[in-house]
Amino acid sequence: MRRELCAMVAMPTLAWAAFCSAADKEEPRWVHSLCQALKATSNGPFVELADGGLLTIDKTGMRTSKDDAVTWSEGTTVCPGIAGGPPGRQEPGAFYVVRARNGTLVAIYLDFTTYKFRWDDRTNEPIDCCLEIWAIRSLDGGKTWTDRQRILEGYNPNFFGFIQTKSGRLIAAVPHLVPSPGRYVACSLFSDDDGKTWKRSNLIDLGGHGHHSGAMEPSVAELGDGRLMMLIRTHWGRFWEAYSDDDGLSWRTVLPCQIESTSAPGYLLKLASGRLALVCNDKTGRKDLLLYFSEDDGKNWTPAVVIARQKDGQISYPFMMERRPGELWITAGFAPTPLRLKVDESLLLAEAKKTPR
Repeated sequence: MRRELCAMVAMPTLAWAAFCSAADKEEPRWVHSLCQALKATSNGPFVELADGGLLTIDKTGMRTSKDDAVTWSEGTTVCPGIAGGPPGRQEPGAFYVVRARNGTLVAIYLDFTTYKFRWDDRTNEPIDCCLEIWAIRSLDGGKTWTDRQRILEGYNPNFFGFIQTKSGRLIAAVPHLVPSPGRYVACSLFSDDDGKTWKRSNLIDLGGHGHHSGAMEPSVAELGDGRLMMLIRTHWGRFWEAYSDDDGLSWRTVLPCQIESTSAPGYLLKLASGRLALVCNDKTGRKDLLLYFSEDDGKNWTPAVVIARQKDGQISYPFMMERRPGELWITAGFAPTPLRLKVDESLLLAEAKKTPR
């Protein structure tokens, strides 16, 4: 889990112009010319409401926006521990909200009020670690919240996937720390009653040993044939992928992914066009942010398009949403300023297809 997070502030116009300069001019940040600055004043994650507005949650509470995340309402209390993080920062990948088809808002989150992390470097084993996953839901658009419950105990760091499938099932893909040897495994948490009750899948165990080893920080998407695909961060030079053909109840097919990566999470999203989009870091580190597309449910991927590059620092731990069909919002955190982009799917897809493999 990342230990640094800069303040989430809007990028000034002049700063954006400097960051969009050509990479060979040695500017601190380069952004692809096909990307536009997103005027949002939050990195999200966001969920679209019935009236077309957006909802997010931060340390002030639940907030809504009617102008594409530029301005926000005052925060209203949801519950203790949500949208938190260690003192002084809000952790990316720590909560998500889904608006179910019946209108119920369902949030799952890491509860930092009981956070503990102690690791024995001598034995390479966890000593005292706690970061639980909790859920809560609202039946009235966020005015009140109910059914708050712990849905996974133990230590469970950042996660990057929470969706509702065609069947109506809510699915979250999450990592979980296990001992002897200390490592991460992945699993899905699912609900068939809009977040009132929850169950857990089998564990996906890739092996490994260490506090950043194993199956970490997964993301999830539903494929065209109804299967689920989980994309899993590892420290072995590439993502791994897992598939479920029973709506997240079990994961039986697990294999290395085509896509090489550094040890950092990606964000996987099924688009209205039927394509998959993946935003992640370059295999050499966290200074390049890449965008991939797949037109055949992940069997093959386009060459990557570098959408942003950070000379000094990193742009990582991304979030992506399709605000409107073909309009992708991509945000990523960390030094020196958060990245917030608006991307046209068709333009970046055409660019990807022109990129040499």
